[in-house]
Order: sequence, then C-alpha cells, then structure tokens
Amino acid sequence: MKQPNAVKSWFTTSWLDHLEDRQNQVSIVLSFVIGATVGFVVVAFMLLTGRLAARMYPPGGSQWLRVFIPTAGALITGYLLVKHFPEARGSGIPQTKFALVINNGIISLRTVVGKFLCCSISLASGIALGREGPSVHIGAGIASVLGRRFGLRPANVKALLPVGCSAALAAAFNTPIAAVLFSLEEILGDLHAKVLGSVVISAATSWMVLHLILGDEPLFHVPAYRLVNPAELGIYAVLGVLGGLGSVCFVKLLLQIRIWFKRLPASTVWLQPAAGGLAVGLMALMLPEVMGVGYDYVERVLGGDLAVTTVVLLILLKIVATAICYSSGNAGGIFGPSLFIGAMIGGAVGYVAHALFPASTAGPGAYALVGMGTAFAGIIRTPLTSVIMIFELTRDYSIIVPLMVSNLISFFISSKLQRNRFMRRLPSRRACICRQRQA
Repeated sequence: MKQPNAVKSWFTTSWLDHLEDRQNQVSIVLSFVIGATVGFVVVAFMLLTGRLAARMYPPGGSQWLRVFIPTAGALITGYLLVKHFPEARGSGIPQTKFALVINNGIISLRTVVGKFLCCSISLASGIALGREGPSVHIGAGIASVLGRRFGLRPANVKALLPVGCSAALAAAFNTPIAAVLFSLEEILGDLHAKVLGSVVISAATSWMVLHLILGDEPLFHVPAYRLVNPAELGIYAVLGVLGGLGSVCFVKLLLQIRIWFKRLPASTVWLQPAAGGLAVGLMALMLPEVMGVGYDYVERVLGGDLAVTTVVLLILLKIVATAICYSSGNAGGIFGPSLFIGAMIGGAVGYVAHALFPASTAGPGAYALVGMGTAFAGIIRTPLTSVIMIFELTRDYSIIVPLMVSNLISFFISSKLQRNRFMRRLPSRRACICRQRQA
C-alpha cells in the first residue's frame, strides 16, 4: 500500500507532466498561428513602407525633397520613440535577445505597434536602414503577446520568441531555411535547440503566407553565374579579405558614432535621429542611390549595370550613412544595408578583376553576389546563415563554393579584429540599466 506522501508525490508529478504536455501542445498549435500572423503583418509592413515611399517621392519631385523628407521623418519618429515607444529604437535584435535572456520573453504589444509604425515612417522617408531586423523584433513581439495571452508559462513564452523571429525573417527575406538557421545561430546560439520543430513550422507557414499574397519571386533576379577558372578562387579570397576589413570598419565607425551620440544631453534624444535623416539627405543630393535600403541598386550591380565609380562611391557613402542613421537612434536594421555594402564591395572587386583578367573571370555581378554574403558574414557574424541566405535570395547554386571561401575569410578577419559580435555590443537600453543596477 502506498504511503500518503508517496501518493501525493505521484499525483503532483502526474499533474505536472500533464500540464507540461498541454503547454507543449499549445506551443505547437501557436507555431502555426504565429507563422500566419507574423507573415501577414510583415507583408503589410513591406507594402505599407513601399507605398508610403512612393507618395513621399513622386516622379519629377524636387531634389530638395531628398533632404527635407528624411529629416522630417526622423524628427517625427524621434519624438514618437522618446514619448511613446522607447523600446522600438534601432534594429530590435538586441531588444529581442534581452527579452529572451533576461526579461522572461516579455515584449509588449505597445513595442510591437511602435516598431511597426516608426519603422514604416523612417524607412519610407529614405533613412539608410533596413526592414529585416525590425521585422524580427515585430515577429518576436507577436509571439510573446500570443504566448502570454494563451496563458503559457515564462519558459514556454521564451521558447516562442525564436519561433516569431524565424517567421518574420522568412517573410521579410523570402528565405525560410536561412530564417530557421538565423533563429538558432544568432537568437538562441544553439543549432540543436529543442524548439527546432516549432521554428521550422512557423517559418514555413509565414513563407506560404508571403507567397499567397505576393507570389513566388526571389528578392533579387540575377543571371546565371559560374566559376570560369579555378584560379578565380584566389580573387574571391581577396574579396573575403576586403569584405572582412570593410565589415570591421563599418562596425567600428557605427559604435564610435553611437558613443558620441550617447554623450549628448538626454534632452536631445528625440532630436538626435534627425542628424541621420539630414546626413543621408545631403549625401542623396550627390548620389540618390544612398537612400533607403537600396535593393533596386543591388539588383543593378548584380546585373553589372552600375558604373565602377558609382559603385566605389556607394561603398563609402552607404557605410557612413547607415552608421549615422543607426547610431543617432532611428528605427531600422542593418541586415539590408549589410547586403548593399557587400554587393558594392564585390562589384568593385569584380570590375577590377574582369578588367585585368577578362578571359578567366566572371563578370562583376558574380563578385557582387558573393560580396553580399561576405559582408553579412563579417558584420552580423552568422557565416552559416549568410551562405544559405544568399543561395535562397538568388536561387543560384553555382556560386556556392566561392561564397563559402569568401565568407569564411571575412568571418575569420572580423572575429580576429573585433572579439565580440556586433549584436552583442548593442544591448538595449534596458539591459544597460540592468547591468548598472547589478554592479
């Protein structure tokens, strides 16, 4: 006969096991719900941003609109960020990781709304930032809100954050495999995480929503490339070195400018984003291609349609513009600008290589394609994700070996010259406060 304590222990264990099973079942169902919801929201975010930009910059408009609109947009979002949505600044990746590691997976609905609204305004106005990082934050926030609304425990809510991240990136980039890898490699830091199944489900569901609404189109259309001569791998190795050095310069510049802005009086925080808007507007008077994320011009360099002088200028201007826009506190990410910078670095290398060795090298577009992954690997420091992402973005497998060689070299140089990953050096303001209190 069982003792009363043994019976009580057995009953408690059985009840806890039943509760755990129920929570796991709810989490699986929520993976589909999160994937569909995030897919719709990210698609709406993309469409709204594009249509706002078209209205702000009508054909034949004055060139001074390039200065006025991004400055005004940054002023509006700066005020909204300070007064109403303080957690919606920046890309959102550091805030997502803070919520996952420190804050029990809690991202408020207010932050989700603020991220959507402020990023739509700032990106449409021409700020030199991207939509993918904010999309990840929005996706994680939606997952957090739904998980808490369904009464899940904090551990299960935390487990849903990478589920929302993968759904968002799958829709924003149209890269479901890379979205899964990024969530595991960067957000969780564990490629063998238990949430792998849920992450895959949400990414696939979000990707299907994207295709139902916008159709089956890759982000970039590129000609078919191939390795013309095995000796080309040496040039791709050089591209890896240049891409790694360029990545380090970009990150160090961004962090240094950010330190400078942090030293300004707290009363100017709402005004600081306007510095980014004004900077990118003034640069756009000389070269309008520097505005926005610039995917149209990435596609042009992939096709070899940009002059080499323009490509070189865009490398320098985009690095400076993105660093100022981000460091001054605007809402937007650096994934897209990283691809842009990498494409221009690769294109410049390709122009030189093809001019010197026309019979044994591919066109500049092939090097631009590899350069995209090279800069992403050097800046974001997710080498596996960057290889798969470029493959999914272009659906071109023939360049995969040069891409791996160049990415590995860029990642190695970036790791040696800056020990900590970029995202780990950009904690949210709340995380900074938490550390100060602990000290």
